[in-house]
Amino acid sequence: MTLKEQLFLASQYAAPHHLVSRAMGRMADSRSPELKNWMISRFVRRYQVDMSEALVEDPLAYGSFNEFFTRALKPDARPLDDTPGAVLSPADGAISQLGPIEHGRIFQAKGHSYGLTDLLGGDSERAAPFMGGEFATIYLSPRDYHRVHMPVAGTLREMIHVPGRLFSVNPLTAGHVPSLFARNERVVCVFDTEHGPMALVLVGAMIVASVETVWAGLVTPHKRQVRAVRYDAPARAPIHLEKGAEMGRFLLGSTVIVLFGPKQVRWLDTPSVRGPIRMGETLALPANDFPSHLDVV
Repeated sequence: MTLKEQLFLASQYAAPHHLVSRAMGRMADSRSPELKNWMISRFVRRYQVDMSEALVEDPLAYGSFNEFFTRALKPDARPLDDTPGAVLSPADGAISQLGPIEHGRIFQAKGHSYGLTDLLGGDSERAAPFMGGEFATIYLSPRDYHRVHMPVAGTLREMIHVPGRLFSVNPLTAGHVPSLFARNERVVCVFDTEHGPMALVLVGAMIVASVETVWAGLVTPHKRQVRAVRYDAPARAPIHLEKGAEMGRFLLGSTVIVLFGPKQVRWLDTPSVRGPIRMGETLALPANDFPSHLDVV
């Protein structure tokens, strides 16, 4: 490890995560033309953002940095794979890890794993349907499209906000910060699907100002305690989202973790595995429905 990397990791433990993130959030939401244009222009140059895919291609036409960062894409920019039963990638990014959930643990990086129950807010009953199941971790880099979409059609059962730290979630921290994704602030969304229960975990990170969902808007901390909201109560109208529909977004980027129960899906072993993937590409197929010409993990 280089000295620069060592200093970066040390700063992650010492930094006032939430204070830094709140300050960055206020800047990112500013509508001052001078500030937002400077931030957007610098970001586009540094990360070589491809604006040709955006519905509004002029980066300076957005009212704030957050509006630019969560920009919509053109309708044909992310075609959905129409393979029957396909589980689609919920986001643009890179698949950092995927595989089985073994003994209630999820693999993070070499030498590190974290608890499924911890990831889902400490409730063993909530975690039980996913024990022995499958997980996929998708890292969204700064240049990626930052809206999150449904891998399959589903009806929302529960949303849980879990407070925590805001470590960066890049490959360096994933390889050196124990239980990273179960320590960072996160929003857990549990859906009922044709493949059984599915959880989408939107993990916050350093300078991630906030997470939004399409049904609740901005999800904000609540007295630094785990907060769960049930959406399957008889008095509530069901919230059903079709495959490919937007379900949430990051105001500055992070990581999405997808969970399924045992014997429901198998991840495709394609060139995208543990590499770049786009929203709408096939991530998995039903466990009992694999064409013979496809390799699986």
